[in-house]
Amino acid sequence: MQFLVFALTYPFIWLFSRLPMRILYIKSDVFFFLIYYVFRYRKKVVLENLKLAFPEKSQAERIKIAKGFFKHFTDLFMESVKAFSISEKEILKRYTYKNPELVNNFTKQGRSIALVAAHQANWEWSISLPLVLDGNVHGAYTKLGNTYFEKVVRTSREKFGVLGYKTSETVKGMQKNFIEKTQGLYILLSDQSPQVHKTFYWSTFFGVKVPMHTGAEMLAKKFDLVVVNYVTRKVKRGHYETEFQLITETPKEFDNYQITDTYINLTEKNIQQQPELYLWSHKRFKHRNNFDEWEKLKVSKQKTKK
Repeated sequence: MQFLVFALTYPFIWLFSRLPMRILYIKSDVFFFLIYYVFRYRKKVVLENLKLAFPEKSQAERIKIAKGFFKHFTDLFMESVKAFSISEKEILKRYTYKNPELVNNFTKQGRSIALVAAHQANWEWSISLPLVLDGNVHGAYTKLGNTYFEKVVRTSREKFGVLGYKTSETVKGMQKNFIEKTQGLYILLSDQSPQVHKTFYWSTFFGVKVPMHTGAEMLAKKFDLVVVNYVTRKVKRGHYETEFQLITETPKEFDNYQITDTYINLTEKNIQQQPELYLWSHKRFKHRNNFDEWEKLKVSKQKTKK
């Protein structure tokens, strides 16, 4: 059954990916109309998220951002399809890097790096990072249920040099590199909502108290990683520019969760510049009312340990 599904769908995906971007954007406009006006895909979720993030804005302003988000969202879908066949020349033309020397200066020193980022603009085309950065770039991925799609998606994401880890094997891979003193640059998208029972820390995101992913900070301290945020902005349709922002080169000198807070503050500022480019369809604030529950769970675990 897996092969049948793959055989019936993948040829169409591949053919779509071979189309010129101008044709794909025409199709994106059609999909936008269907998703936004007809099927209203997660429209309620997006508007609720925007109301929480931007309570100072009027409903009309938030609707404008939501509409911009869905236009970008369908573009992103088409750009993700294009990633299957996009050439090195074209992706470097459409996805440029402002200051890769910031990262490369550390790799020349033999340092390993945590490349933290958010689901903003086009994170799929960051598969081109190895084309401008020195050293081995590693990216975690979630294994797909269909083994045939798993193979082609992984091949696509690794074609410019990214070395893929299954999410469950990321720490093990980093540990191995650390022991063997092998340099690595690790892509860590850290802005989404963790499960409450796996949470260590809560802070505010756009003024709303929510659980935070702290894995990037913990790994940076454990393996002495330079922490660099990278943010991607849309220059115009189909064209992006990525900028690297140093968070710290001495992670062990930071108090617990200070690096996480710095990352979150940077992410907020970057989102505010182009709010329509953030992944508002994700339920980032879904655990905002569960802090008391988490504190009780934390106390219960402490009593159990005693």
